[in-house]
Amino acid sequence: MNDEPKEKDDARPWYRDRRKALSLALVAAVALAGIGLVAWNELKRPEDVANPDVPFEHPVEKPRKKAKKKRDTVDWPTFRYDRQRTGYLPVKGIKPPFKRVWKYGDKPLLEFPPIVVEGVLYFVDNDGHAYALKAKDGRRIWPRRIAARNAAPPTYADGRLYIVNMQPGQVMALRAKDGRRIWKRSLPCRSESSPVVVHGRVYFGCENGVMYALRAKNGREVWSTSVAGAIKAAPAYSDGTLYVGDYGGAMTAIRAKNGAIRWQTQALGPGLGQPGSFYSTPAVAYGRVYVGNNDSRVYSFDADTGELAWTHSTGNWVYSGPTVAKVPGTPPTVYIGSFDGNVYALHAKSGAVRWTFPMGGRVIGSLSVIGRTVYAATFDGTNTYGISAKSGRKTFSFHTGAYMPAVSDGEKLYLIGYSSIHALKPVTRRQVRAAKRKQAKARAKRAKARAKRARAKAKTKAKRAKAKAKARSERAQAKRQKAK
Repeated sequence: MNDEPKEKDDARPWYRDRRKALSLALVAAVALAGIGLVAWNELKRPEDVANPDVPFEHPVEKPRKKAKKKRDTVDWPTFRYDRQRTGYLPVKGIKPPFKRVWKYGDKPLLEFPPIVVEGVLYFVDNDGHAYALKAKDGRRIWPRRIAARNAAPPTYADGRLYIVNMQPGQVMALRAKDGRRIWKRSLPCRSESSPVVVHGRVYFGCENGVMYALRAKNGREVWSTSVAGAIKAAPAYSDGTLYVGDYGGAMTAIRAKNGAIRWQTQALGPGLGQPGSFYSTPAVAYGRVYVGNNDSRVYSFDADTGELAWTHSTGNWVYSGPTVAKVPGTPPTVYIGSFDGNVYALHAKSGAVRWTFPMGGRVIGSLSVIGRTVYAATFDGTNTYGISAKSGRKTFSFHTGAYMPAVSDGEKLYLIGYSSIHALKPVTRRQVRAAKRKQAKARAKRAKARAKRARAKAKTKAKRAKAKAKARSERAQAKRQKAK
């Protein structure tokens, strides 16, 4: 039997060892901090991008043509003026001050502006009524009930109007002359993606996340291509390629010929793993694609590769479609509005701010640049402002507006109210002064007439009062005589 005493076991659990516990806690804290840092970097709002190496095509100055004695009207045949959706009409003479020559008003909302072709305005209100008005005096040529709900302007091509609807989901072609339906095709979803028509094909998007190409002649499908999410915006077209953003946060370039995807680039997003959504209709110019996003940014992509050239953060969502223009005396500029209540003028190449204009309310719709004036409407207070493209100063204001502000045919400015269209004709300062003098003279004449009527009334009143007093006196005298 071994009677030697056993050695005492000094081993203790690790959690009772202060040094080991502290070391393990430190390691865990560092690990958690690392995980938190990685998570923060993944979930925080990404920084804006500035990539000066992305190519930029500088505009080529075109030789000036001799001015014609008689001004010819021009067509504004599709949403945002042209297939590239630039929203810029470079005309002379359409500038403040203006004189209203006619007004069209109706109860349904006019969320989108009309198009103007050969002296006729075409538009569809939110209740699905399509109209044609004479540009000269605003008289109706024809009305048609085509849907229960609409949220997109028509597109004109070769004597036809091409229109998509929300309820029911459908696309159709109408004869512009009389509104007679030529063909109609049902869609598997709603659409507010105003079509673009090129080489006998109609291109538009749908809320099921599909871009469609149909034959303009009969509405038969040529191809359909799925993108990353619901399509709300109108597609832009340039050099055989369609550009469109979606609610999955992707900007996609699609070959118009066969529907093949050339490139697809994801938006930076607002953070927290969200992709951001493209409601804004893109504009293509200078080898770039410009567009706003609901992550509060304005984007510039390379049109050939989809590489991100720059982004600019605003203070809120950017529903507004950009207007891209090189107005005389200014560099190539992107003009765009934001829910933060500002209109921004950004250098098209770098995204640097040229100027900002406070609108006093959310800017939801796209802008227009007509001549040298930027037109923008505010949804809060429903006003429309004209802003100098060069200086950013207010040059014009009108008492109504909401979504899209104005279009033009080079002769008049057609300003869109919440549910009305106002035809404004430019006048000279001399004409304004003459009109004011005429109005002042008319007011003075009316005031003089009112004063004359008032004097005549007072005189008649005094005469009647005198007659009444005389009658009372005679009655009193007769009564006294009778009493005697």
